Amino acid sequence: AELEVGGDFHWVFALAARGLSTPAVFREFDRLGEGLDLPEPVADQAVLDALAKGDAAALAVAVTNDLQPAALSLFPELSDTLAAGRAAGALAALVSGSGPTTAFLATDARSASDIAGVLRASGTCRDVRTAVGAAAGATVLD
Repeated sequence: AELEVGGDFHWVFALAARGLSTPAVFREFDRLGEGLDLPEPVADQAVLDALAKGDAAALAVAVTNDLQPAALSLFPELSDTLAAGRAAGALAALVSGSGPTTAFLATDARSASDIAGVLRASGTCRDVRTAVGAAAGATVLD
């Protein structure tokens, strides 16, 4: 199904100074979750609703990354980047995918620019990029 998005979302991405192996992050995820009964992944209705409404504040509350603890376990310095983005006013700060890129949701373009400037000056990342979404044609797999 095509993903319904009711507005633009402003993101800042901080690129880490070194890489992080995706297979290693998944192995660490498995190790951290060993013995736990993990549910099947499903699209979070709160995330879908926030996207449909174009509500950045609601999206910030709902968005999570299950791989974040594993990425932080292997690359603890990413916590400093996340903290710098939150201190700069990001609504949400999280590891993007399996890392090492971190993502920050901003209230608007000006806030994204401010967050990007703080992150550039923080010494916690190699570079910074901003982006506005939604991406045309994005879909949710059933």
